[in-house]
Amino acid sequence: MPDLATRYMGLSLKNPIVPSASPLSKKVSGIRQMEDAGAAAITMYSLFEEQIDLEALAQHDFLEQTVFMSAEATAYFPKAADFNRGPDGYLELIREAKGAVDIPIIGSLNGVTPGGWTRYARLIEEAGADALELNVYLIPPRTDLSSEDVESTYLEILRDVKSQAQIPVAMKLSPFFSALPHMVQRLDAAGADALVLFNRFYQPDFDLEELAVTPNLVLSRSEEMHLPLRWIAILYGHVKASLALTTGVHTAEDVVKAIMAGADIANVSSALLERGVPAITDLVDGLAQWMTEHEYESVAQMKGALSQRNVAEPAAFERANYMKVLGSWQ
Repeated sequence: MPDLATRYMGLSLKNPIVPSASPLSKKVSGIRQMEDAGAAAITMYSLFEEQIDLEALAQHDFLEQTVFMSAEATAYFPKAADFNRGPDGYLELIREAKGAVDIPIIGSLNGVTPGGWTRYARLIEEAGADALELNVYLIPPRTDLSSEDVESTYLEILRDVKSQAQIPVAMKLSPFFSALPHMVQRLDAAGADALVLFNRFYQPDFDLEELAVTPNLVLSRSEEMHLPLRWIAILYGHVKASLALTTGVHTAEDVVKAIMAGADIANVSSALLERGVPAITDLVDGLAQWMTEHEYESVAQMKGALSQRNVAEPAAFERANYMKVLGSWQ
């Protein structure tokens, strides 16, 4: 049996399969099922800044009073009862989960502005979380916001959270930075313990009959992992932080690719929502089988084998790939 163990943010994990934030972690029973299926750690569903910030709650009360003034409001500002459980319930769930399973529990905070909500990093730590994933889901809609403004927001939030908690902090990133390696280097220097590549930015759709903008949830496919795969392969060996690949992990071969690019873990969500929690077992068993068939003794032996620093043609990750792809069409 090959050694599937890996390390992520200083945590020792039995394998690299970590369910990412999803509705599956909203109940202790679901968290237990994922552990039983072979998950090495669990990233909890996100606690949103809007659920914590009092000003946002006041705004929500106003929206509930005027909810029937527009169709868009009913779609985008649900009643408070429809949100995830509130901050206190979230902390209690972490406490319950820590008492119910033996694998690490990673809390998740989702916000976009520096502010008091980041103090929940400390409360999440006190509730027993082993680490924290920070998801800055920031869409800059204003023309007066520069790229430096956006980057500074990420850095300020990271520093705020790091000042509140002693547990490791992972930063989940967007793929849309103009100079991603430079931004990653800045986050690494600011103390990020891990970098999670990438956040999926769900795009709204148009309802042409109602002339309305509507939410649109589409689960990922394996083809989508090419973007994080490329950037993890480029970044491997150039940052101290752990690297996690998320988006598009559906098969054991996808997990192998993530590790060989240089990832410490492969986050999985859509595959579980689509096929159920037993998909974790399929990924773990499939990884072990692939390693046995290809004579790899450990995950550590595989890690970074196809990163830019280790492949025979490093330019394959840069402009040369673009030229080769265009030239390959017959």
